Amino acid sequence: MDLSPLEELAGRPSAAAVFEALGPGNARLVGGAVRDGLLGVSVTDIDLATSLSPYEVMRRCGAAGIRTVPTGIAHGTVTALHDGATLEVTTLRADLATDGRHATVAFTDDWREDAARRDFTVNALYYDPATREVSDWFGGLEDLAERRVRFIGEPLQRIAEDHLRILRFFRFTARFASEVDGPGLEACAERANDLMALSRERIADEWLKLLALPDPAPTVALMLEHGILLPVLPEIEKGRLPALVAVIDHERAAGVAPHALRRFAALLPADPSLADRVAARLKLSNRARKRLASAVTPDVGSSARGLAYEIGVTEAQDRLLLAGQVEQAAGLNGWKVPTLGIGGGVLIARGLKPGPIVARTLKAIEARWVAEGFPGEERLEQLVTDALTDASGG
Repeated sequence: MDLSPLEELAGRPSAAAVFEALGPGNARLVGGAVRDGLLGVSVTDIDLATSLSPYEVMRRCGAAGIRTVPTGIAHGTVTALHDGATLEVTTLRADLATDGRHATVAFTDDWREDAARRDFTVNALYYDPATREVSDWFGGLEDLAERRVRFIGEPLQRIAEDHLRILRFFRFTARFASEVDGPGLEACAERANDLMALSRERIADEWLKLLALPDPAPTVALMLEHGILLPVLPEIEKGRLPALVAVIDHERAAGVAPHALRRFAALLPADPSLADRVAARLKLSNRARKRLASAVTPDVGSSARGLAYEIGVTEAQDRLLLAGQVEQAAGLNGWKVPTLGIGGGVLIARGLKPGPIVARTLKAIEARWVAEGFPGEERLEQLVTDALTDASGG
C-alpha cells in the first residue's frame, strides 16, 4: 500500500503545524482525506480526528499561534486556520442517541468507537503520521481496493440512525463503486420513506452533489428503479432518464463543465412553474430556483448568442444542451455578452423628444442589433440613424 499521498497530506504546512501543536499520537487524518489520498484523488479538505477535547485543541493550537474557530464545538469540531488553509479537527465521539436526523454524542478517547459510528467502511480509515499506520477496523482498505461502498454493521440500523445515509450510499456508490452493494441497496430501498423525515436542505445538498459527479446516470437509474426518490422527488420519472444521459453526453461534446442544476432539469418535465415549485420545496437559493426554471424552458430562440444576450451565457447553454444543440452551446464557450453602447440620452441628444418613444426606439435598435449578430460601431450608427428617421416619421 502506497502511503506517500497520506504522508504528503500530513506534511502540508498547515496540517503539520496542527499535528505538532496537538502532540504525537493525539491526532490522525480521517475520512475523505485518507480515502481519497489512497485512491490517488486530489484532496482539498483535510479533516483530523483527535483524542483531545475541543477546548484542549483550542488551547494547544492557540499556544502554537494557530487560530481556531469553535464552528461545531457542541459536537466536538474546531476549525483551525493556518498558512492559508482550513482544517477541521473533531474530537472522537460515541453516539448516545439518534433519531434519524440528529445525534446526541459524548466525547471518547476510543478510536475504534469513533470509527464505528461512521457510515461506510471506506470513510472509517485513520492515518497517524507519527507511526505511519492506517487504522482500519471494518475492512475499509479491502473495500477501497475492491471499489465497494459498504455500510459499517447492519445497514438498516445505520439508516435508522441517520436517514441521510440513504442518499450518501448512492452518492458514494456513483463516485467510487464498481458495482452496487446488495445488502446496502436492499436496506435503502426498504427505508426510502425515511427520507421524508429529513430537512429539504439536507436532501438537496446530497442530491446535487450526486448529480455533479462525472456520470451519475447509472446510479440515478438504480435509484429510480428501486423507488428511492419517490418519497421526496415524485416529479422525477423513469422515462426522463434518457434525457439525463443525453445532457451528460452533450456537456462533454460541447466542452461545457458539468452542472448539477442542468442535469436536474433534464430529469424534470418542461414546465418552469413545476421546476420552480420543486426548487422552492428543496429550499434552493433564489438564483438556483431561477436557473432550474429557466433550464426546463424549451424556448431556445433563433440564435444561440441572441438567447445568451437575453438570459445569460450559462442559462443559454443549459437550454441548448438540453435541446441537443451541442454546436450552438459550444459556440458560447468564452463568449462575453456585448453591451449595446447607447442609451436614451444619445437619442434625445440627436433630436428625439423625451417620452415613451425613446424607450420604443431604443428597443427597436437593440432588436435589430441583436438580430444582425451584434455588429460594430459603424453598423450600429446606421441602425441608430435609421431608427431615428422611422421615429420622426420620415
